[in-house]
Amino acid sequence: MDTKEILKFCLEKGLLLDPEVLTLFSENVDEESVKLIIEKIRNHTKKRIITKELFEKNREQVNEFFLELPKENQEKLERFKIKLGLQIEISKESSTVLPENLSFRSFPSHNSLDTNLPISFTGDAKIISPPIPGNKKIEVDDFVKGFRSRFYEIKNILQEHPELENLVSINKLAKNRQSVSIIGMVASKSVTKNRNIIFEVEDFTGKIKVLINQNKPEIYKKAEDISMDSVIGFTGFGDREIFFVNNIIFPDIMLFEKKQSPIEEYALFISDLQFGSKLFFREQFDKFIDYLSDFGPQTEEVKKIKYLFLVGDLVSGVGVYPSQIKDLEIEDIEEQFKQLAEILKRVRKDIQIIISPGNHDGVRLMEPQPTLDEKYSWPIYDLPNVVMTGNPAYVNIGANSGFSGFDILTYHGFSYPYFANNIPSLIEGGVNAPEKIMAYLLKNRHLAPTHGSIQYFPTENDQHVIKKVPDIFVSGHLHKMAITSYNGVLIISNSTWERETENQKKRGNQPDFCKVPMFNLKTRAIKILDFE
Repeated sequence: MDTKEILKFCLEKGLLLDPEVLTLFSENVDEESVKLIIEKIRNHTKKRIITKELFEKNREQVNEFFLELPKENQEKLERFKIKLGLQIEISKESSTVLPENLSFRSFPSHNSLDTNLPISFTGDAKIISPPIPGNKKIEVDDFVKGFRSRFYEIKNILQEHPELENLVSINKLAKNRQSVSIIGMVASKSVTKNRNIIFEVEDFTGKIKVLINQNKPEIYKKAEDISMDSVIGFTGFGDREIFFVNNIIFPDIMLFEKKQSPIEEYALFISDLQFGSKLFFREQFDKFIDYLSDFGPQTEEVKKIKYLFLVGDLVSGVGVYPSQIKDLEIEDIEEQFKQLAEILKRVRKDIQIIISPGNHDGVRLMEPQPTLDEKYSWPIYDLPNVVMTGNPAYVNIGANSGFSGFDILTYHGFSYPYFANNIPSLIEGGVNAPEKIMAYLLKNRHLAPTHGSIQYFPTENDQHVIKKVPDIFVSGHLHKMAITSYNGVLIISNSTWERETENQKKRGNQPDFCKVPMFNLKTRAIKILDFE
């Protein structure tokens, strides 16, 4: 609709229209709808100045106004509603639905996600992690609840370790030589002049100093790798003043069943496309997308591809780092998503695309991160075969009659550089050995045990705790290809689709490019597709 016509209508009604709302109206709404909406918002609020804030404050009533419009008008308003932040989810035929005959599912506390959590179905991929809350006002008590949740969850895991005999709380320690065990969260760490390590650890009952003698090299080496804020088990003896350690127990993981599906299907894993960057491998990515629909010599293999995971940093974003604008081919994040969606449209519709965000994707940097912001990424939401998750997330794939499927833990990996630079056993490989960092975090049962390793958005239940042992743990962020196994869990770190940047050179990062791991759900074989 022409802006002059909108302004003329408002002047006739004695109204003033905010420039931002005027632009949104002119770009996204037809003339008839504009007049009806302005009339309704004026009559409801009695305000003479129509602003975006006015729509936000009267969200419920505005949505009712939209529903009262003829159906053809409502369809034209989808984009306007998203721009105003009034649309929570774009409705589409393939939207997530919970089947009527599906019961609520819970897992044992030692190896579980949130109890009474409904499994969210979108086709064959099931999101089995709880929804991540959006932005809200943060209170000090929120951090307390998050840390209490972490301690409780990991304490439950540690209590099942047989090495922790005679387990007592800190306030029950007595002055005797009897061997006991305690579980505590690490509050501080120091090294004495005799090179002994002293931790201050705490539980719900109190704090105590824990000493690791440098004359016990095996235990000392374990102690060096303990990160701040992690929850650890200690065996030894002591009183309320100090505890002398004989052994250190990490919560760790052990996968006792290596699953194999009765059906031969493939899952692909990629991340860090950085679409919109001048350094994006466009030709190589086009070849990959073409491969997914190529029924040539590899017809049978390609037909069996059923899942494609995109684990963060789909787009390059805008303003992610200083002077980024000089590195961008597309300088608008919405346009980045729009053009990427056009490419992803070419993926066969029987391949499910499971998407989680990263630090470049226009969502909050604080973790856990909710799903992609529809205000910018609506073209991706419009794709019929997309499943959106937060970061981190658990997704189950391949489940069928008699087979429980594979549980995939996805985490983009923003915490990894911190541990690569601060944990002694990880420093040598650094950011070029992501598989070692990922194994370390599985050992700690937490994706970011040290509070300062990420920007932390406190939630009542700490969603970085690895409550359920995954079959596959997949990440990106470091742009380094790596595949290994740790205690039965398959670890996959993804390469990037962006050429090496100056920032990576400064950090000593040596990226890999355009590699796609393909996992066979029946044989567990991994094949690397190379599009470089």
